[in-house]
Amino acid sequence: MSEDDEERADALFHALADRTRRDIMRRVLAGEHSVSALAAKYDMSFAAVQKHVAVLEKAGLLTKRRNGREQLASGDVRAVRSVASMLTELEQVWRGRIARIDELIAFDTTTHPDQED
Repeated sequence: MSEDDEERADALFHALADRTRRDIMRRVLAGEHSVSALAAKYDMSFAAVQKHVAVLEKAGLLTKRRNGREQLASGDVRAVRSVASMLTELEQVWRGRIARIDELIAFDTTTHPDQED
C-alpha cells in the first residue's frame, strides 16, 4: 500500500474505533440525519457529537450538507466498502499464514512421524 493509502486506512480505522462513531455511521447509512437529531440520541453535548461527526467526515465516511440552518449528515457507502476491502485483504494475509503453518505442521509430522504429542 502507498503512504497515502496507509494514511487513509489509519483515518478510517481511527474513526471506526469509537463506539459512538460506529453508531452514528449506522444511523447515517440508513438515511440522512441532521446533526442536531443525531445529538439528541446520545447522552453527551451537542459539541461532542459534532466532534464525532467531524472525525467521520475527515475520514471520508460521511458527508455533510447545509439545508437552511441545519447540517445534514449522510453515510458514504463507498468509503464503508473500502474499509471492508481492507479487512478482506488482511483476512487473506492471515489465511495465508495459517495455511503455511498447517503446511509446516504436516511436513514435520511426515518427516518425523515418531514425534507426536
